[in-house]
Parts: sequence; C-alpha cells; structure tokens
Amino acid sequence: MQYCALASGSNGNCYYVAKEDTAILVDAGINNKHIHLRMASLGIMPSLIKAIFITHEHTDHIQGLSVFAKKYQIPVFITEGSLKGSRLNLPDHLVRLILPHEVVQIGPLTIYGIPKYHDAKEPCSFMVSDGEVNIAVLTDLGRVCDNVKVAIRHADVLMLESNYDEEMLQNGRYSYYLKNRIRSGWGHISNAMSLAAFLENRSQRLKHLILGHLSGENNRIELVHETFAPHCEGIKLSIANRYEHTPMYTLQSQQASVAQVFVYEELTYEASIVLKSS
Repeated sequence: MQYCALASGSNGNCYYVAKEDTAILVDAGINNKHIHLRMASLGIMPSLIKAIFITHEHTDHIQGLSVFAKKYQIPVFITEGSLKGSRLNLPDHLVRLILPHEVVQIGPLTIYGIPKYHDAKEPCSFMVSDGEVNIAVLTDLGRVCDNVKVAIRHADVLMLESNYDEEMLQNGRYSYYLKNRIRSGWGHISNAMSLAAFLENRSQRLKHLILGHLSGENNRIELVHETFAPHCEGIKLSIANRYEHTPMYTLQSQQASVAQVFVYEELTYEASIVLKSS
C-alpha cells in the first residue's frame, strides 16, 4: 500500500492511501489548487481517487472538498452530523451518509470508521486496510478513548495527532477560552498524551509512526521529535510538516488481517455534541 499526508496541521489536513489503482482521501482541508499541486508533486493522478472520507466538519478538514469532489465526481463519505454542520455545497448524488462506526468497501480497500471525542457534530477517524496492511489516521482527538486504543493496537502505519506542547499552550497568546477548548477532552491531544497512547497501545506489527496535526502556535517539530525519537527503535518515525506534503511511502503486505477488530466504546456526550456509536 502507498500512503502520505498531503497536508497535516491546524491549517489543513488531507491524507492519501492507495492500493494499486484504487486510492482514497481522508479529508480535503486545503484549497483545491494546493490539493492539485501537492498531488502533482507526488505523481498522483486525481483519477485514482475513488472516494473521500470526511472526519468532521471543521474548515481545516473540508476547505477544498466541494470543488475537488465536484470536478472529478468523487463520492464523499460523511456522517449525517458532519454534513449538517459543514454546510457543504455538494450535489446529492455525491453524498454517501455513513455512521461513525461504519465499514465501507472501496475496491480492495476496507475503510473502518472509528468514533471519537472531538468538538464536532458526529466525528470519526478512519482505518484503511487491504486485509493485510492497516493504516490508521487518528487526528483531532479530544482524548484517547477505547476506540482509538484498539485502532493503534492493530495499525501497521499509524498517523497520530501530536497537536500541542502543554507548556507552550499554557504560556502562549491564545485566549483562556481557546486554551480550555483545546485541552478540554473535546479538542486535541498534547505531545505527552500522544506519546502515552503510542507507548501503551503499540503492537509488534507497527512499522511506521507519523506524527501530525501539529499546532503552528503551540508546538514545534523539534519538540515532537525529541519526545518520540527515544521510543521508536525498530520503527520508522516521521513528522508531517504543516506547509508541505510528506514523501510517498510504501508498505508491503504483512500477512495479517484487521478483520472485525473494533469493539466500540459507548461514548457519552454533553451540550451540543451529538455523536452516534454502537
């Protein structure tokens, strides 16, 4: 399987996963022009994209979606809550409503929805599998719930959020309200939280860890590397840059199936958060 981050950060997110001539995007949060430029730089043909899966309705995950999906007539898989919250201008024939825990087959790729905590209407992350290699895209995590833990345990490739450094956030210029929103359990996880999730749940099958969705204000690539590098002996460690795509990576089959591995936590919600799970 091939995979990369076309964009990863609080300024935009878009992830590419492919098997032979079938590819999907997880999110399309940079503008249409930059989606094309970054794909061209990596030699990706837009015609390979057979589906786009949306994690939630925040702008940094859907900014380029409508234009790109309509240009190439690509179906968009999105929860009902995310669609309602997004106000996307998408024709009905391109919309595929899914549940947060749904399993979708796109050619040789199986996409598993992973319900999670985040301050959105009906968010989910995704794991993409060809039945042998499992690629988990886990960002925008308010906290590390059981669903996320299970996904980490079954990942060969783990794209994991490492959003902020706790000291930088505390001493930074963000408002008191925004600081609390980020660390509330509904926003994002810190470098320390991400490291704990990685260490407590990684398995022997993990081959590549990619840290992403770094805050431009409250994190630095050097800090993330210093936090994780001592713990990554035997696996590849990469950090996604906010301003450019990663290289295109390839991982061959591992001869181990993801099967139906997810036992979904019954998530509980507050206030305006409306999220369905099984």
